[in-house]
Amino acid sequence: MKKIVTLIVAILFSSFGFSQHGAKIDFKAQNNTIDYGTITKGKDNGIRVFEFTNTGDAPLVIFSIQSTANVTIISKPKDSILPGKTAQIEVKYNMVPGPIRKTITVESNAVNYDDGRVPLKIKGEVAAN
Repeated sequence: MKKIVTLIVAILFSSFGFSQHGAKIDFKAQNNTIDYGTITKGKDNGIRVFEFTNTGDAPLVIFSIQSTANVTIISKPKDSILPGKTAQIEVKYNMVPGPIRKTITVESNAVNYDDGRVPLKIKGEVAAN
């Protein structure tokens, strides 16, 4: 019985070491994806916003944002985002007719993603005029 209690106590104390402390980024978009749906070139400006919250206990810093072809980063946070605060990343798709399947990579100090890299996706379809 003593060994079982010792084992349980050891497991409980070791689990504290696995809890993550630091900045955490949580995007509002489901699966970190914005679905443009079917849009018409000339009737949509292609601008969308990824909103996120720092759900951690330390300031969140966005180091860089890389996008694939046809996606422009219009705005991003310049300062660190304090715990509990919300910010946004504004992107613009260049409205090339055809399917939209693009990835944007956010590099940050967030501990809830491997190396702080968060993949964001946009998808949809652009119809010609």
